[in-house]
Amino acid sequence: MGIAVNLVTYLGGTMHLSSSASANVVTDFMGTSFLLCLLGGFLADSFLGRFKTIVIFAFIQTLGTAALSLSTKLPKFRPPPCHSAENCKQANGLQMGILYLALYLIAIGTGGLKSSVSGFGTDQFDEKNEEENTQMAYFFNRFFFFISLGTLMAVTVLVYIQDEVGRSWAYGICSVSMFTAILVLLYGTKRYRYKKSQGSPIVQISQVVVGAIKKRRMDLPYDSGFLYENTPEGSRIHHTNQFRSLDKAAIVAEGDIDKNSSNTPNPWKLCTLTRVEEVKMMIRLLPVWATTILFWTTYAQMITFSVEQAATMHRTVAGFQIPAGSLTVFFVAAILLTCAFYDCLIIPLWKKWKGTPGFTDLQRIACGLGLSTLGMAAAAIFEVKRLSVAKRHTVSSAEPLPISVFILVPQFFFVGSGEALIYTGQLDFFITRSPKGMKTMSTGLFLTTLSLGFFMSSFLVSVVKKVTGNNGGNGWLADNINNGRLDLFYGLLTVLCGINFGAFLMCAAWCKKVKGQVSAKIEMENC
Repeated sequence: MGIAVNLVTYLGGTMHLSSSASANVVTDFMGTSFLLCLLGGFLADSFLGRFKTIVIFAFIQTLGTAALSLSTKLPKFRPPPCHSAENCKQANGLQMGILYLALYLIAIGTGGLKSSVSGFGTDQFDEKNEEENTQMAYFFNRFFFFISLGTLMAVTVLVYIQDEVGRSWAYGICSVSMFTAILVLLYGTKRYRYKKSQGSPIVQISQVVVGAIKKRRMDLPYDSGFLYENTPEGSRIHHTNQFRSLDKAAIVAEGDIDKNSSNTPNPWKLCTLTRVEEVKMMIRLLPVWATTILFWTTYAQMITFSVEQAATMHRTVAGFQIPAGSLTVFFVAAILLTCAFYDCLIIPLWKKWKGTPGFTDLQRIACGLGLSTLGMAAAAIFEVKRLSVAKRHTVSSAEPLPISVFILVPQFFFVGSGEALIYTGQLDFFITRSPKGMKTMSTGLFLTTLSLGFFMSSFLVSVVKKVTGNNGGNGWLADNINNGRLDLFYGLLTVLCGINFGAFLMCAAWCKKVKGQVSAKIEMENC
């Protein structure tokens, strides 16, 4: 976060990229970081295990931050300073290539690290132990709370060092911090609980799909008891009637089982019913997955265009000028306050009233989506105010507008509070509702919502520039945001968020109904 939150000002002020190009570089970098979580999850589940994956990719991330520190230190890796608007030279291919190399080393490290660290944390709790299972409810909230503390340091201390001391020093601090964190992690090696890798979930899912396609013309038996199952009793998953076409992968056909051999059947021909149900569990995650992507598109605006807005406004308090990137401190403060309020007040009260530790995962996600919609509406309203001031006051690009930067606080607060709820809700949803052997992959699936949200932001910016004008003149997203209509772009996002919120409520109702149906079926079978 110390890199992403202030990168847009470096790209515009030092590398001399346009406003929209700078925003897209940041969102593409963030999007790739989270997309690579799928690769990290695959390696952790299939080969390395979560602990080794964390250590290896944390080292890669450390190398990336060290490379970024060097690229911002050496003068030959950036263009000469601008002396006038006409004599402003953009960074060349080599300079941008070195920057991209450092950024995408960090992205690779982030992908492996983020996909495994939350799952490794939940490995330390025994779900069969009621006391430890209750503690895990607190874990998700506190896990995110401490991540946010790191972000708070990033948007205050690191951003100040970047702007006032030097970016190479700030990125060097990131490298030293990461290396120290790896040493602390390794110190606890003998204390952790480890779970063995159970093979690639992607291969397991593919086996079920291939098996179902091969037997698509066969009729399902009237009783699911005739479907193939050799999973130990304690690990079996009860049969459900959803996605019944996949059940065909568990039909025992002639030649599937060799009676003269003790070997298990070829999993590409015959799958156990439990394996089929595991794939169904992953499919049930997809509607919620799809409807949470747009939240991260609104989040992307907080670290790109909102920072650019702040850079144009009056930011001096008691003689101290607040760095534009540091305004996201209100974003992080909202996250920390929401986490603390939820942990200290909501969870205990809800447990006394409802008997459950806090809101359900879907309720938290719904609250997060609702708050993000309010955040975008507030952003559109206050941008109208900022633009009205910009039109009345003709000032040089270096002089701030006579309007306080603190009018941007509500949009940071709404989206920050939304993130606190939606991140913990998503993490809980994707980990607890996925099969045991696919938890790292499901964490990677959750993190791809962040990735696709950032990529969607880049896509929307490109489309809006093309439709409304991309010559830096009168388009919504002009090179100088004082000449654009960022309020209309925020308004568009508000409408999209409202539609998406309605779609999520329908998906959540479907998920709740499915869960109720499964529970009722199990109760009937037990009876």
